[in-house]
Amino acid sequence: MENVVYREMWYEKFDAPLIFKAIEFSVKAHEGQYRKGLRVPYVYHPMDVGRILMDIECPTEIVVAGILHDTVEDTHVTLEELRENFGPTVAGLVEEASEPDEIISWEERKNYTIEHLKTVSEEALYVICADKFDNIRSIRLDMEKMGSSLWDHFSRPIEAQQWYYESIAQVMESRIKEEPLLSLLQRYKREMQKVFGNLFNK
Repeated sequence: MENVVYREMWYEKFDAPLIFKAIEFSVKAHEGQYRKGLRVPYVYHPMDVGRILMDIECPTEIVVAGILHDTVEDTHVTLEELRENFGPTVAGLVEEASEPDEIISWEERKNYTIEHLKTVSEEALYVICADKFDNIRSIRLDMEKMGSSLWDHFSRPIEAQQWYYESIAQVMESRIKEEPLLSLLQRYKREMQKVFGNLFNK
């Protein structure tokens, strides 16, 4: 009975057909991709981002953008395809959450993300915050299984990763002042502290 009630509430709050369409689109786009570390299909990540956004009751278009947020950056999908299939709002949010192709080095891309985060729309901030939270949570869970060997799968060492995630937290703290994003930011920081040995100082 509880599952039936939950399903009815879910359908009332969100445009379920659009979300299912986004899930199918994301699964197809990320086919054959895996996350760093354990051989987990990459599509689990955008699904988790979408679920995080649903749990804090974001509008459907933000949820859909979360499910699709890596399609342009990490697959052959174009922004035009997203506009055609999901509309300009979703495509615009995905564009705001993506790193540009022309930036080559890891350092340049991460510096771009940190600076870009200072000016993105509030709607895009939801997508990016959910993305970074799921990333750091996944790292923490993989570390519990793999230990320090996990970092061998990253292009930069743990010190560089710590700099990046701490910088993201600092920028988000300067922008996020209200719920529900404030609680999500606190969850992000707690995960980050577990990963980097509680070295982050607010």
